[in-house]
Amino acid sequence: MTNVLDIDKLKITFATDAGDVVAVNDVSLTVAAGEVVAIVGESGSGKTVTAKTILGLLPETAVARGAVLLGANDVVSLSKSQLRDIRGTDVAMVFQEPSTALNPVYTVGWQIAEGLRAHGKFTKKQARAKAIEILGKVGIPDPETRVDYYPHQFSGGQKQRVVIAMALVLEPGLIVADEPTTALDVTVQAEILDLLRRVRDEFGTAILLITHNMGVVADLADRVVVMYQGDIVEEATAAELFSNPKNPYTQKLLGSVPRLGSGAARAQARADARTEALGAPVVTATDLVIEYPGRLGSSGFRAVDSVSFSISPGEVLGLVGESGSGKTTIGRAIGGLTKITGGSLEVLGHEMLGIKERTFRPVRSQIGFVFQDPASSFNPLLTIAQAVAEPLIVHKRAGDAAAARTRVDELLEAVQLPKHFGDRYPHELSGGQRQRASLARALALEPSLLIADEPTSALDVSVQARVLELFAEIQKEFGFAALFISHDLAVVDMLADRIAVLYHGELVEEGPGSQVLGQPRHPYTQRLLASLPVPDPAEQAVRRESLRTLRAE
Repeated sequence: MTNVLDIDKLKITFATDAGDVVAVNDVSLTVAAGEVVAIVGESGSGKTVTAKTILGLLPETAVARGAVLLGANDVVSLSKSQLRDIRGTDVAMVFQEPSTALNPVYTVGWQIAEGLRAHGKFTKKQARAKAIEILGKVGIPDPETRVDYYPHQFSGGQKQRVVIAMALVLEPGLIVADEPTTALDVTVQAEILDLLRRVRDEFGTAILLITHNMGVVADLADRVVVMYQGDIVEEATAAELFSNPKNPYTQKLLGSVPRLGSGAARAQARADARTEALGAPVVTATDLVIEYPGRLGSSGFRAVDSVSFSISPGEVLGLVGESGSGKTTIGRAIGGLTKITGGSLEVLGHEMLGIKERTFRPVRSQIGFVFQDPASSFNPLLTIAQAVAEPLIVHKRAGDAAAARTRVDELLEAVQLPKHFGDRYPHELSGGQRQRASLARALALEPSLLIADEPTSALDVSVQARVLELFAEIQKEFGFAALFISHDLAVVDMLADRIAVLYHGELVEEGPGSQVLGQPRHPYTQRLLASLPVPDPAEQAVRRESLRTLRAE
C-alpha cells in the first residue's frame, strides 16, 4: 500500500523566554492509503503539535526540522501559498470543537462552498449542488433545505458531521481528526465513529486520529502510535497493543481506562457501611417538573417531566443521560439556581417550589459545586488560595483570604495539592490540578451535599482516573451526599451507589449499578450501554454489531 503520509525524524521546538522547549522529538511514522492510524497520549505528549505540522498550522514561535511528506510535497519546506494549495485537497482537518470551527454568521452551505471556491472554478450553482451532495453523504437529513441553515440550528453531533463534510468535499487523501468525539455524548459519538469508518471505506480516505479515548481507538484504529513527552514510546496494530502492551506508559494508560462493572464491589462495600447510618433524605424529588418559558408567544419547553428520586445522607447518586436529557437542569434546581414549576423538590429540609432567594441563601453553605470546566469556573485574576477562600469569605466564616489561609492549606492537602500551589494562578496549573482545586473550593464549607456536573469529561484518561479515585476517597472521608452528573456510564459506575437514567426529561431507569448496567430494562439504557466504546478491539466489534441491532429495533 502506498503511504499518503510519511513523517521522518520530525523535531519541533518552541521559542520561549526561558529558552527553547522541545515539543516533538525525533518522531517518525507513516499512514497508508485507506488506513486509520491513532496517535494517543496525555495532554502535552506532542500529538496535536504533530498533527498541526501536517497542515502547516504551527505558530511563528515553532521551528520544525525533519520531513513531513504528503505525496510529493514536504510540508516543512512549503511556503504559505503552497500550504494553502494542499490544505483541503491533499489533507484536511476535523477539529475537536465543531462550534468554534464553524463561523456562526454564515450558512453551512456557504462554508462548504468556500473551500470549493478556494481550490477550483465552481459556479455558485455547482458549489451549492456539491454542498448538498456532501451533506447527504455524511447523514444530514433533508440536505436540500438544511444547506441554508446556520450552525446554531444543528445539534452537536450534526455540527460535527458538517465539519466532516467540509473536510471531505475536496476528496483529500488524508483527514487529520483531532479529538473528533470528545465533546459528544456516547450515542452521538458512536454515530460519528460509524461515519468515519464509512468515510474510510467509501472514499478510501486515510485517517490520522488524535485522541486520548482508548475506547475510540479500539473501535476505529488499524494501528496505534503511543506518544509520551514528545517521543513515540510504542507502535503496534490495535489488536496487538490492547492485548499485549509492552511499554510501561502504555500499560498505565490502558489501566487508567474506567471499565463497566469495575465499581460493583466498591458500591456494595459502601452500601453495607451506610445501611446503619441512613437518616432522612438530603434530596427528595416527587413528580418534579421544570419548564422553561417560551418567547414571543411560543409554548414553553419542558426540560424535566415528572421525575422522582431521592439521595440519602452519604450516598452518591449517578445521574446519566445525553445532552438535553435534563441532568444539569436538575442539578441547578437542587442548588437553587433554576426554579421548579411543578411537583415537589425538597433539598436539605426546604421545599424548593416557590422558595424565596433570601430563605434559601443560608442553605447554600451546605451545598458544594464542582463544575465541568475548571478553567472557566475560576477567576483568572485570583490565586488558587483566594479562589478556594471565596466561599468562606462570602458566608462570613473568614474576614479575608489571609485569615482563611490555614483552612485553605488544609483543603489543598486534602485534595493532594501542595500548599504552595495556593500562590499560583489557575493558568499555572494543569487540568487535573485545577479540578482538584475546584474540589477543594467545593469542600471549603464542609457541605452536606455535593453537586458534581461532568467534573472529569475534559480530562485525560490517566488524570481522570486520579481525580475519580480522589473523589471517592474524599467522599468517604467527609461523608457528604453527592449528585454525580455524567454521560459516561463507566465513570458513574466507579463512584455511584445508585444510578438514575434520564431520557428526554423523564427518568426511565433507576437502581444499583449492578442492575442498571448489568441487566438494563429500558431500551434507551441498553442503547446507551452499547454505545460506550470499550478498550478491546475484539469486544468492541461485537458491541458495535449489537448496537446496530438495537438501533434497527
